Amino acid sequence: MKNLSARDMVLVSMFAALAAAGAIVFRWLGAALVPFSIVPFVVVLAGCILGPRLAALSMFLYMLIGLVGVPVFETAPFGTPAYVIKPTFGFIMGFIPAAYVTGRVVHGSNAPGIARYVAGTLAGTAVLYIVGLPYLYLILNFYMGQSFPVMTVLQIGFIPFVLWDIMKAVIAAGLARAVQKRLFPDSYNMQESGS
Repeated sequence: MKNLSARDMVLVSMFAALAAAGAIVFRWLGAALVPFSIVPFVVVLAGCILGPRLAALSMFLYMLIGLVGVPVFETAPFGTPAYVIKPTFGFIMGFIPAAYVTGRVVHGSNAPGIARYVAGTLAGTAVLYIVGLPYLYLILNFYMGQSFPVMTVLQIGFIPFVLWDIMKAVIAAGLARAVQKRLFPDSYNMQESGS
């Protein structure tokens, strides 16, 4: 992408690395078809802090690194082009629009308040499921040739995780808001005095 400053490249790389670290840390929990993951937290945090374009780029970079063979994904084979046929790859693809939507919602205001941060992280989480669940269904039913009705797919990839992901989204919103308050105190103080 053109027009990226050195600072932008560092931030994009940093959040791609955070996503990789989040995936690697939880590998030992990877027995489930859809494992518990901290990466959605990193995705929405990236959207809040980097804004839509850089956040989406950071998650694209994370996905690309894994697809070229670097073992940065959470479940075996951990990184290879063949990962696209794994049922959970839809969630990895979903990281990109989820980060973008989070950033778009949060940065739709010059001085976003906590409500906008929460709305952004929840919207990003919803996008993650909107992309990930149909992919999970398609791979299980059409590529793997198994019979998984929609309700079973929801029991595998949605119901056990949605409350955790909502909690992660709210925590990410609070953390991102605290970062804004620390790094950009003038915009924070302006908003507080205007509300």
